[in-house]
Amino acid sequence: EAPLHDFLDAVGLVLVLEGVFYGLLPNFAKKLADQVKAVPEPTLRVAGLVSVAAGVGVVWLVRR
Repeated sequence: EAPLHDFLDAVGLVLVLEGVFYGLLPNFAKKLADQVKAVPEPTLRVAGLVSVAAGVGVVWLVRR
């Protein structure tokens, strides 16, 4: 039960952060979305993988 609880906590936190971003800065979110279209796919892929690694690292550090 604990892993599912932790997962749902994480999903909830992501939704809160996205909601704050879109709720407080909607124009910035739109501009950022437009700018992302111009970024090459390999660059986005690397940025995504780096974000995943950083997220796993943060969780690992907090949980150890």
